[in-house]
Amino acid sequence: MKMAAAKEMLEDCDAIVVGIDDEGNLDQAGQLLDQRLSGWLGRVVARESRPGAPIGVKLFAAPDAGPLESIVVVGTGDPASRNCGQAYRAAASAMRLLADRKRQHVLIGFAEGWDESLARAAVAGAAAGIPGQDLYRAEIGLVEPRRVSWFGVSETIVQAGTAVGEGICITKRLVNEPPNKIYPESFVAEAQRLGRQCGFEVEAWDKEKLEAENCNAILAVSAGSEREPRLAIFRYNGGPADEAPIAIVGKGVTFDSGGLSIKPSDGMKDMKCDMAGAATVLGTMAAISQLKLAKNVVGLVGLAENMISGSSYKLGDVIKTRNGTTVEILNTDAEGRVVLADTLDVAVQQEPSNIVDLATLTGACLVALGIDVAGVMTNDSPWCDQVKQAAELEDEKVWELPMWDFYGEQIKSKVADIKNIGEGRWGGSITAAKFLETFVGDIPWVHIDIAGPAFADSPKEWRDAGGTGVMVRTLVRLLEQAS
Repeated sequence: MKMAAAKEMLEDCDAIVVGIDDEGNLDQAGQLLDQRLSGWLGRVVARESRPGAPIGVKLFAAPDAGPLESIVVVGTGDPASRNCGQAYRAAASAMRLLADRKRQHVLIGFAEGWDESLARAAVAGAAAGIPGQDLYRAEIGLVEPRRVSWFGVSETIVQAGTAVGEGICITKRLVNEPPNKIYPESFVAEAQRLGRQCGFEVEAWDKEKLEAENCNAILAVSAGSEREPRLAIFRYNGGPADEAPIAIVGKGVTFDSGGLSIKPSDGMKDMKCDMAGAATVLGTMAAISQLKLAKNVVGLVGLAENMISGSSYKLGDVIKTRNGTTVEILNTDAEGRVVLADTLDVAVQQEPSNIVDLATLTGACLVALGIDVAGVMTNDSPWCDQVKQAAELEDEKVWELPMWDFYGEQIKSKVADIKNIGEGRWGGSITAAKFLETFVGDIPWVHIDIAGPAFADSPKEWRDAGGTGVMVRTLVRLLEQAS
């Protein structure tokens, strides 16, 4: 799908998207179209509107002959309080509604006059809204148009929004791929392809390198699988040579059976999504590379399958991690934090100024915050404030959980330095974060538990079920604005 700035508002197209605010007022593009249609659009909108219930997104057949076949009117909220999330969802919803059949040219007019952040978010939504989880169906449910034009939006913003949207699509696609297609080695191959395409470096550690680097935690989690583990390092150098990079780290468990602490079938069927943190890191790296961000960023992902065999790691095992900390394993299904232990230590070795990690880490986070909110935990409040501000500006929901010292007491082991689970069910998201904190030293660090919003069981107007691409927009914003 090609996206570009439009030369004029009413250039030939077979579908057009206009906006309507909460008061029922058509935007400028809608008013121009209404004039062309002799007031027909205004009459239809008035008939469809209800007091106190503004239009969400509606598709109408165009009334006159000519190339224009379809008109979408989409609610764009209150102009005084409109945010990036609304802009993203409006564009994505409109594109999904128009994707019922192949269209040659869609013109979007509702972002005229919007500030750059809102317009970029809308373009990203249009780019990311249609692709879904039907990767292997003979008949794809939704069809992308051949091209999309944006009226009143500069070419620079269109290309920037497209880069962000494509980063989200990369993340969604990787999460939606089945585990027989995405495993540690194939994930690295995809990263290498994207690195060549987008312009970032990829360094991959195979099993032999992991052994040489004493990455015993990653090796332990993968020991039961025939698929060898990997650790990948992505480097984007857009800032001064002497500037310390920001590190973004992702959990990449490409399938999680639970190991010997085996999951039931219902708990295992979506565990292809347990590498969503790693996919988010890769999608973000692709986006910032295409944006030519003036920062240095290093991405790291630990990649492993958690499977069952005679060589699986066991309850009661003690593992000496890369940084020398010993870990007692009391639940092999608490494997993500074990993989991240070594991955975070490698991140520390890159001498970053700050670290953010993302992981589908705990079911406890869903219990605490639900399926639409990510939990954030930190060792540095000012750095966490920057993360939360970026998420708020992009309207991606996060909530900070406490990291008081007594939570750390709950992961102390009697036979090793720490254990990989806390005491009982309580505070599981926080005790998992306290485990990770052991491996970041004094570097400002934020952990984002995306177990809830990274994968959706049901679709919404603006996205399919499956991988959501959550936090790519937040990370891009954070990396742009980080100080």
